[in-house]
Amino acid sequence: MRRAATAKAPGTSEWSRRRLLGILAAAVAVAVLLLGGLGYAVYLAIAGVGEEARANTGVATGETERSTVARGAAHRDEIAAEPMLTVPESAAFPTQRTGTTSTEAPEIKIPSGTGVNGPAFVMTGFPHTPEGAIGQLAQIDLAVLQSMSMSTAEEVYDTWALPGGVRAEDWWIAASVRAFLSSTGMGEVKDPRASVSLQPAAALVKGTDGPDWATVCVLMKVSAAYESEGQIAFAHCERMQWVGGRWMVAPGTPPAPAPATWPGTPLAQAAGWCTWSTDHTTEPAHSGDTEGEH
Repeated sequence: MRRAATAKAPGTSEWSRRRLLGILAAAVAVAVLLLGGLGYAVYLAIAGVGEEARANTGVATGETERSTVARGAAHRDEIAAEPMLTVPESAAFPTQRTGTTSTEAPEIKIPSGTGVNGPAFVMTGFPHTPEGAIGQLAQIDLAVLQSMSMSTAEEVYDTWALPGGVRAEDWWIAASVRAFLSSTGMGEVKDPRASVSLQPAAALVKGTDGPDWATVCVLMKVSAAYESEGQIAFAHCERMQWVGGRWMVAPGTPPAPAPATWPGTPLAQAAGWCTWSTDHTTEPAHSGDTEGEH
């Protein structure tokens, strides 16, 4: 790691809030480029501040009826690939304007899990429901993004992903970690002086195929500090499959990028995000609950 001189040249190495926010946005953009293709990344780069979402028709905003019978790989690919609302990059940042937040978004109750760490020190014990899949995905994201370590990202993915998906280094979350570390010049691990914290704020079930498979999405508030502080929304969708008594990242092409919108805004509601509400009453899953696909 390189940490050098005490004197800073004006305008070159000074860490401003604007620079930190730019790095957070770059981490999201790199991951979007990896999954969504060049065209979507270019759109993010040129989107203007304050621009509203484009008029999208036929975008996925969450499943209204749960599937009870599995239809197979082709149907799962359709669910994962269905595009979601396209939003400007500025939508991910906290709004400074009055009248742009709303409390009318529906809630989604996410079980709390057992509080016990499972493989790769990721909290486990989430039930065999789509909401349980959301809770597990959020814990996977938290474990990786709060550590901001490439080795942790690869260990978590290798432990929690079934064969048949992308390589660990090409995983959306690993790409975001790599972009953050590269932009800050921190090497393979986060500088001890830096902190990254995440708070699950919203979620949605994009689609299900029987009781053992779902594509789910989480929306996080990310706060980072490194000689300054900044916040940004981070959105992540993943195929999840129930195997061996736990939800795991399922095989197949990663889902279409999720809209990163600041939670509680009208744009977040238009994207289908439901406000996260922790459900402490749901019975957690235990190691003996092993039904499902293998």
